[in-house]
Amino acid sequence: MLFNSVEFIFLFLPLTVFIFFTISRLFNSRAAALWFTLASLFFYGFWNPGYVPLLISSILFNYLIGLELLGPTRKIGQERLRKRILVFGITINLLLLGYYKYTLFLVQNLNHVLGLKLYLGNIVLPIGISFFTFTQISFLVDAYRRNAGKYDILHYGLFVTYFPHLIAGPILHHKEMLPQFSQPKNYRLSYENLAVGLSIFFVGLLKKVVLADMGAAGYVEPIFGRAARGGNLSTLDCWGGALAYTLQLYFDFSGYSDMAIGLARIFGIKLPANFYSPYKATSIIEFWQRWHMTLSRFLRDYLYIPLGGNRLGTVRRYANLMITMLLCGLWHGAGWTFILWGGLHGFYLVSNHVWRQWKRSSRLVNLRNRWFTRMGGSLLTFLCVVIGWVVFRAKDIKTAGVVLQRMFSWTSLSIFEIDWLMWGSILFLLSIVWFCPNTQQIMERFDPVLNMQKTSPIGRFWQHLRWCPNWAWAVVFAIISAVSLTTVVFSNVKEFLYFQF
Repeated sequence: MLFNSVEFIFLFLPLTVFIFFTISRLFNSRAAALWFTLASLFFYGFWNPGYVPLLISSILFNYLIGLELLGPTRKIGQERLRKRILVFGITINLLLLGYYKYTLFLVQNLNHVLGLKLYLGNIVLPIGISFFTFTQISFLVDAYRRNAGKYDILHYGLFVTYFPHLIAGPILHHKEMLPQFSQPKNYRLSYENLAVGLSIFFVGLLKKVVLADMGAAGYVEPIFGRAARGGNLSTLDCWGGALAYTLQLYFDFSGYSDMAIGLARIFGIKLPANFYSPYKATSIIEFWQRWHMTLSRFLRDYLYIPLGGNRLGTVRRYANLMITMLLCGLWHGAGWTFILWGGLHGFYLVSNHVWRQWKRSSRLVNLRNRWFTRMGGSLLTFLCVVIGWVVFRAKDIKTAGVVLQRMFSWTSLSIFEIDWLMWGSILFLLSIVWFCPNTQQIMERFDPVLNMQKTSPIGRFWQHLRWCPNWAWAVVFAIISAVSLTTVVFSNVKEFLYFQF
């Protein structure tokens, strides 16, 4: 379907921009916000119109629950009632998410374990349900804590349906977004926002259609498919498939994040940073501070800390980490491979914290800023992440075991049997990942995102190559745009990987 690729954006975006700023100029910001909400619902409904009422019902339900939680408390018993309302609201959200995302997985496992023959037909997962559910759960929790203000239904509806984030994130927070929607200046056309937004958008598009789809995706399915069918695979084949998927997911997700940030910036809105060169991380803790940053923030603030965080002792802290990461894996998909992937990253995080605690009490703490310890940490972290992605991508645990077993048991291979094109692509993409600045660093003069991350220096070579409005950069982005658009038109563009989550 057209919506499963990026072509629809090019049909939708120019008209949306024109009508949005025309309405805001002729009428007012509220009329523009209303139209943008309706346009976002159309954008969502183009994929499956039947789920638009579900999204609208979810918005109305959570808005009304939020109003109840934000109401005045005059009696002692009302505080207990507020807690029950919160539990009710969260339960309904999780039941809705659970029905669409996990019912078939649960039924399949019950049939397998108990020998039943239950059949529920095919339940189609509403696109983006995980993102708009988590976005609204955070609003309810903050409303209960009285950390949220009272917002009108129009701006709240726009906050949830805002189309740049609706399909695959980032997970938005009401305190960051709703004040922006209420500022009249964000409803006026700004040529700076237009230039910055389009530039970021086309960088993201290039990552998606050229680097992810053309550079890496074609090598993934043949290798993982052969592993699932029990085909013969060499060590280099399996490493190639694992690294290709590692890079495909990186550029696919990074590309979507950039496109979402760029689209929002065109309309004067800044989204939170969601992706900041995670494969440059020197530890698995740092990796999760750079990868899917808004999900990490949500899990920390609304799961890990409420479970007790690190306040209840070391053992409980590590148990909370494991629970959080297991649920993180389950959030990504209904399958044992996702749960195992979450458990694996939970183990990584616990090991990393144990190592840091031991290092503080030893002389090794003096080596933490040496170049060789940083390099060693980066390589070990990257290796652990690649192993995790094998489990994440595999059809089942058996397939993951086959790929990993062959990755770490050397099989001889003739030089003529090596896929030099695949390995050339992998090495080229790895050089971009490890040695080039990310989009936020290139665009940092114009403050492209909220909560700008600066955990990595841009490097002396790149200092004078940060984006600014001049003819040199205009030529560069004209080439990027032309290559991206040509690829969209003449190649088979795949859907974004995070659409399925």
